[in-house]
Amino acid sequence: QVQLVESGGGLVQAGGSLRLSCAASGRTFSGSHMGWLRQASGKEREFVSITWSGGNTAYADSVKGRFTISRDNAKNTVYLQMNSLKPEDTAVYYCAAYYSGNYYLPRSYDHWGQGTQVTVSS
Repeated sequence: QVQLVESGGGLVQAGGSLRLSCAASGRTFSGSHMGWLRQASGKEREFVSITWSGGNTAYADSVKGRFTISRDNAKNTVYLQMNSLKPEDTAVYYCAAYYSGNYYLPRSYDHWGQGTQVTVSS
């Protein structure tokens, strides 16, 4: 059973930066495709970014150019560097392990962390 724990969220002013971390347990982390998804109050959970086990990455258009996903397999950790934050980035951010299907869809992920709150003030 994969366990995921997010950290690094907090309150930041618009234009600022945060780095989220997701620590994963499990002996096959290096072979896992790991994503970040977020859910704002009153909205559906949405895709943010994914890093494939082979090293390729993908981003939602709303964050492309501002966010960078990376992973450190030796530490079983995936990161999300968030720069130029906007109030519309305010959400609970989740890391999740992908298993199958369209990676833009939350239902394509089957292991989830508890989430970390990111609040961007104007």
